[in-house]
Amino acid sequence: MHIPDNYLGPATCAVMAVAVVPAWVVSAKKVAKELSREKVPLLGIGAAFSFLIMMLNVPVPGGTTAHAVGGTLLAVLLGPYAACISISTALLIQALVFGDGGILSFGANCFNMAFVIPFLGYFIYKFAKDRARSRRGEYIGLAIASYIAINFAALCGAIEFGLQPLVARDTAGLPLYCPYPLSVSIPAMLIPHLTLAGVAEAAFTVAIVAFVAKASPGIVYVGSPVKTKPLYALVVALVVASPLGLLAAGSAWGEWAPDAIKGVVTGGKSLGFVPAGLEKGFRFPAPMQDYGLKGLPDILGYILSAVLGVAVFIIAYKLLGLLKKGGKDDAMKAGA
Repeated sequence: MHIPDNYLGPATCAVMAVAVVPAWVVSAKKVAKELSREKVPLLGIGAAFSFLIMMLNVPVPGGTTAHAVGGTLLAVLLGPYAACISISTALLIQALVFGDGGILSFGANCFNMAFVIPFLGYFIYKFAKDRARSRRGEYIGLAIASYIAINFAALCGAIEFGLQPLVARDTAGLPLYCPYPLSVSIPAMLIPHLTLAGVAEAAFTVAIVAFVAKASPGIVYVGSPVKTKPLYALVVALVVASPLGLLAAGSAWGEWAPDAIKGVVTGGKSLGFVPAGLEKGFRFPAPMQDYGLKGLPDILGYILSAVLGVAVFIIAYKLLGLLKKGGKDDAMKAGA
């Protein structure tokens, strides 16, 4: 679901960046006003959760891969506004350091994953929770909410991909960026998410929320004690498990390298050309491209990437918490 650079035209990237800015502004104001300095580090833990979950790729129909995001998970634990900030931070580090998602398409990726998933997932969950008669019913609502939210985000990404042949063509009439129309991009994105990625998102969300509710109830229930040690233990467990993401071979749909798209087979036919915008577009040399480091085995590179990403999030938000003054003690989710 991470859209690379040059798959969306400059106009689309600009529109999506403008669209997500209000979400960032409102979310930042909410977090600054309502989250106490003691709880600011939770945003770093949330970013680490999302970052690590997104590293766990799963094989999906069509020979490609997909991953969960943890958007509804963070919205339930921290509130949708804090989740928006945490996931945006995770996406920024992924793009800058690991080359996962583009720099120019950063706004589109944040719109899909840091805005659509946490806000849609949270409000579906809240609707279900208010009508649930048991904890089991609440968790069923949570699973449904997370499943719907990630699939809606995948639909948004599919539409962004599929519009490119309509809005950006060269003088010969060939697509400049993503070459696949809506009739291809929508099923290509939705089938993997409806079948496996959505199930993975629901499973991660319910399992982690259930764990946190028992181990640190103050994260889920306002007024209960907040314990961070179980959260850090869970982060360590996810770091150790991160190399499982290497088991899924291939790239996610729409995330091929420019020189590979020519041979991608769709509908029994290979594309046969590289769109000019993809071939000659913007390139950002990420230092640890694809979560690896030259000279290191893939597994060690993946673990090192996981450790580095987690360290950046936790240290950055701890420092931010030290600088913050005031703030309410209410959880962000209570003010949503």
